[in-house]
Amino acid sequence: MPGPGGPGHGEGAAQHLGAGWPAPAAHPRRRPRPQRVLSLAWVAPLVVVALVAGLVGGVVGSRTWGEDRRPATADLPPAPSAAAPVQRDPASIAGIAAGVLPSVVSIEVESAEGSGSGSGFVLREDGYVLTNNHVVAGAGEGGLVVVFADGTELPGSVVGATSEYDLAVVKVEATGLTPLTLGDSDAVVVGDPVVAVGAPLGLVGTVTTGIVSARNRPVVAGEGTDQTFINAIQTDAAINPGNSGGPLVDAAGRVVGINSAIAQLPGGLGAAGGSIGLGFAIPSNQARRTAEQLITTGRATYPVIGVLLDEAYTGEGVRVRGEDVQGRPSVTPDGPADRAGIRRGDVILTIDGRPVTTSEELIVAIRARQAGDTVELRVRTDGRERDVRVRLDELPSD
Repeated sequence: MPGPGGPGHGEGAAQHLGAGWPAPAAHPRRRPRPQRVLSLAWVAPLVVVALVAGLVGGVVGSRTWGEDRRPATADLPPAPSAAAPVQRDPASIAGIAAGVLPSVVSIEVESAEGSGSGSGFVLREDGYVLTNNHVVAGAGEGGLVVVFADGTELPGSVVGATSEYDLAVVKVEATGLTPLTLGDSDAVVVGDPVVAVGAPLGLVGTVTTGIVSARNRPVVAGEGTDQTFINAIQTDAAINPGNSGGPLVDAAGRVVGINSAIAQLPGGLGAAGGSIGLGFAIPSNQARRTAEQLITTGRATYPVIGVLLDEAYTGEGVRVRGEDVQGRPSVTPDGPADRAGIRRGDVILTIDGRPVTTSEELIVAIRARQAGDTVELRVRTDGRERDVRVRLDELPSD
């Protein structure tokens, strides 16, 4: 997901679909987009065959140069004079694509040290566009251009962004745009058909299709303070670098996810890596909550339980650290976990009945909730298990 590369996410490494962008120059200048030349994967060679001389001579000798035995006309059927356009079922892939494509945009970012592009889609008719944080990270004034399906290019500005959820809202000065509908990502099931739309490798208006391969896939990408935690929808629809921020839509054309990451094979190819049928999208319900916060306040928040987790622990479940770290308490005093009776060294086995085996799984599961929600944790203390209810607190992102 965020710029190529990143730590593992439980079942393999993940990488953002677009690069992180360096800080722009004081007065960045857009360079013309380079023409992209596609090489054919395979081309049949032109074979020139010389026939046996005797056979050629025999054929020539059987004809006289004054004769022309070619027919006067090829008698091919004439082209229809007024061919009607073929009507597609709105529920077909072609029908879905026709409804979605006009609302999908390409986002070009330029800085002092380079340029790049990603995808996005119209969120509101008054010029709000949703995309990934890693698509616009580093974009300054004048360094971001939104390209619409009809070729219109408008400068954009970042209204708000969060690396924790890898989401950003961009604003352009336009009205009357056609927004896409945000669907209910909690309603999708494994096997549902989905369509991904965006600009992989800069190829705008690209449509691919597949199914929902898995739900609640814990995905972690990025490094340090820029880590992203996503309770992702996994899909086998082909998505590649440049698809970042584009929509993943259901059979009704409703957005159920925002394409953000692809799997990376161990020792993989980094930015050069392509689709291997393992793509990950931020669920639309999470995107809706976060976008609302970014539009109204410019910042997003995320829920916490108030503990530090032991990354070195390899046993069952996830262990709360047994000691403070650099002055930070392992259990925040009067925090959610403390109020629920969770103590240093306790092991968290499940969240709302779902087993957790890594710290990332627990963090992702918590961040998929909202501050104020209550979750049920099964906790082991000194070999004794119990269920506790924890009401989540809120922290500002970034």
